[in-house]
Amino acid sequence: MTFVSEPLDLPDTIFVLLRDLIHERTGLYYEPGKREMLAYKLSPRAIECGCDSFLDYYYLLKYDANADREWVQVLDALAVPETFFWRESEQIEALVDVILPQYWKAKTEPSRLSRPFRIWSAACSSGEEPLSIAIALHEGGWFDRMPIEIYGTDASTRAIAQAKKGLYRERSFRTISPTLKRKYFTPTGHQWQIAPEIHRRIQWAVTNLLVPTQNWKFAGSDVIFCRNVFIYFSEDSIRKTVSFFFDRMPSPGYLSIGASESLLKLNTDFQFQEIGGAFVYLKH
Repeated sequence: MTFVSEPLDLPDTIFVLLRDLIHERTGLYYEPGKREMLAYKLSPRAIECGCDSFLDYYYLLKYDANADREWVQVLDALAVPETFFWRESEQIEALVDVILPQYWKAKTEPSRLSRPFRIWSAACSSGEEPLSIAIALHEGGWFDRMPIEIYGTDASTRAIAQAKKGLYRERSFRTISPTLKRKYFTPTGHQWQIAPEIHRRIQWAVTNLLVPTQNWKFAGSDVIFCRNVFIYFSEDSIRKTVSFFFDRMPSPGYLSIGASESLLKLNTDFQFQEIGGAFVYLKH
């Protein structure tokens, strides 16, 4: 990893070129006020690649034969690692207390006997969200009642590598109860190791939300958690992603997004609904 004391200069014209290229490839959108942040995050990568300017780096990302390899590093550099266990837990509680019981009640339908109940934690960062879901399902006894698959995906290779290790620092436990922490985690030095019976419940993968072919399997889930992601997307990227979710989801299907996010202005096909004290988007 390259460390720089001062970021490379990012003129407005080059910022627009680089921003639009990043938006096209990842869905992430940087407003003009985030120009310095983008320069700070990507300067180490540009220098590591031997680029003297962001214009050189832009040309590398757009035209170089090995650009795909560098985009992996870009996604790691731009990743926002702010996540923790039991974050916005109301939607997880609604899954356990309302959605799954309703599904179980209707399980005699032929279409529901032929496959597992699927849950996708999209853009899961280092894995705290899907593991929280798995803990909640284990606490509710759902793994003993029916086949369930949980997917955890993120565009950052580094984040998924960390998720696969299952090791977490104290900052990841700011809202989980001490009882659950002691029950499902074992201290290892300055970190905590998730219990194997929970960790193995998750299928991890590196995927880009804007590449449908990478997410075809996952988007067919009954419940999709895509929380605190759209705040970094442009409206166009949100609309494309949500449309893909809707088209691939079975019916009924449930989409959970972050508390600070809303799809109401986008006029999507999802219906906004309160379920078990949590707000979700429903596909009938």
